[in-house]
Amino acid sequence: MNALAEQGKGVWTLAFNRFLADRVGVTSAVLVVLGLLLVLASLLGLVASQWSAEVAIGHAPPHWFKKQPSEPIGGASSRSGLDKAALSNKQQANTPTLTDVVDPIESEMRQIGAYSTLQSRISPSPTDVQDPIANEFAAASKKLGQQRIVPMAERAQSTPWGADKWGRDVLDKTIKGAETSILVGLCAALMATLIGSLLGAFSGWYGGWVDDISNWIYNVFNAIPGILLILAIAAVLDSKGVLSVVIILGVTGWTGVYRLVRGEYLKHRERDYVRAAYAIGASPLRRMFIHVLPNVSHVILVQFSLLTVSCIKAEVILSFLGFGVPVDGVSWGTMLTEAQNDLLLGIWWQLAAATFAMGLFVTALSLLTDALRDALDPKLTH
Repeated sequence: MNALAEQGKGVWTLAFNRFLADRVGVTSAVLVVLGLLLVLASLLGLVASQWSAEVAIGHAPPHWFKKQPSEPIGGASSRSGLDKAALSNKQQANTPTLTDVVDPIESEMRQIGAYSTLQSRISPSPTDVQDPIANEFAAASKKLGQQRIVPMAERAQSTPWGADKWGRDVLDKTIKGAETSILVGLCAALMATLIGSLLGAFSGWYGGWVDDISNWIYNVFNAIPGILLILAIAAVLDSKGVLSVVIILGVTGWTGVYRLVRGEYLKHRERDYVRAAYAIGASPLRRMFIHVLPNVSHVILVQFSLLTVSCIKAEVILSFLGFGVPVDGVSWGTMLTEAQNDLLLGIWWQLAAATFAMGLFVTALSLLTDALRDALDPKLTH
């Protein structure tokens, strides 16, 4: 009865029904969708818009990690501890903070900007020489003017997930870092998967000179070590930002997808169902992408999942070397880089937050990919 009920349904309908029967796959899909919605909310400024604001003291612990006093209040040692705390607060009040340093710089930058504007209006320069750091100077001045600065006396002693050394909330940094890392991982993996799938499909289907040219391009990219190729393209682009990282990782990460998709098309183009499609007059493109593609989509999905994880890791390396996320940005990679120095002081909550967020999303994406692969693979019976 089940076989008769499934007759007449399309490939994608049957795959969707098999996917809904997989509870792990559906749960993973919900987690991935929630992560993507969080990224969208961060992009729109609905959450974590003030992630760079210094709202707490440096290295403020999480709420649930606050240390309790080990001795009863009122004892000699307790009074000694209070005296030490008062002395520490007094020294901290006399010590210049980042806000004390930023305020004079911000005022001076605004004065210099106003003076430069007035001077350019009165006596414009006869030469075309431009200040090489004028754009960076203007961006920094604009950011300083928009940033919310909380006085030291009003800063919190703890936050839900703790704070970094500057007093920025780790939870907001994790959400904002998810925006960067997930966008880089998904967009770069999607770009690499599209390039590898298209080249592999045309190479495996047509063969001949198309296959020769595609194999030559593949061998050139595959012969250069991955990290050297990434750094070379980063140096050629000579720019920082999410778009540059996506282009770098997308252009260098398609070789594995190409090799597997080419082999699958070489195998499937001689199958009986493809010959039957040719007999009824189906065009080559229809046979490639309507008949063959659903039967090799599980391979593409697995490679997409692996590439997403690899691109997130590569973003960490690029950010650490200075080719990735700019200094005024944040990602899971930059958080892990900062956490290396914090661990020496026993500050672990930034590392734990970034690791937990990355592990949860990557695991959910991997399980979702496995569920989709099983649902789309026609050789598996359910």
